[in-house]
Amino acid sequence: MNNEFLDALIKNAIAEDIGDGDHSSLSCIPETSTGKAQLLIKQDGILAGIEIAKKVFNIIDDSLSFEQFLFDGNEIHTGDRAFIVEGKVHSILQAERLVLNIMQRMSGIATVTKTYANKLVGTKAKILDTRKTTPGLRYLEKLAVKIGGGENHRMGLYDMIMLKDNHIDFAGGIAPAITKANEYRRAHKKDLKIEIEARNLAEVKAIINFGDVDRIMLDNFNYNDTREAVKLIGGRFEIESSGGITLETIREYALCGVDFISVGALTHQIKSLDMSLKAI
Repeated sequence: MNNEFLDALIKNAIAEDIGDGDHSSLSCIPETSTGKAQLLIKQDGILAGIEIAKKVFNIIDDSLSFEQFLFDGNEIHTGDRAFIVEGKVHSILQAERLVLNIMQRMSGIATVTKTYANKLVGTKAKILDTRKTTPGLRYLEKLAVKIGGGENHRMGLYDMIMLKDNHIDFAGGIAPAITKANEYRRAHKKDLKIEIEARNLAEVKAIINFGDVDRIMLDNFNYNDTREAVKLIGGRFEIESSGGITLETIREYALCGVDFISVGALTHQIKSLDMSLKAI
């Protein structure tokens, strides 16, 4: 994502919150008042979003000073201080909720991702996110996954050809779907990887026989079928496991020999990390 897009995202969020004015601050605090506030960590985890927070403060008021003590990816603990911001009180209060919303959610995602990634240590598998993200916040949520030690699957529909069950069925089957995808890729001169979903071992065999793809996704396979699929594929294509994989099962899937494991829960079933911005 370019800076212009990120700036627009932040400006839209600011406009959504402030509207025609922060009347709470305007009603009881002089516009010329200055002060300091610090962001305090109230829960152990992985910090994410502090660079975005700096940008929020800067967009609201570029005269604010920002003293940073922690960085994205740091392990954090209750009582830690992430930063101090100083300047116009109105500006600090206008940024407060947006900064907290971003950092709490991103840190929650990074923390969960780190927990999953730790389960894969010693295997070749990498953990991937999905498109199960909050509309409009995908970049921030996928950035948090990266900060937590995961990898981004694809940002959207534009950066990979992914043939899922509905694509295959609407296209008339595995062979027509792969054929048309490759024809499209060549005709439009698109340098895109092709991934295709397999629902069972019979479909894995059909995909292997046809070829012309980069990655096979094993959707909702059990351990035994995953091991068999890995054996059948024999390293000819990248392999991704997906579908209902949890913290309790992810390592066993990794030990089956797959290259990637995608987990939607990294971004759509997380709890924000607790932190607060308090006046000094």
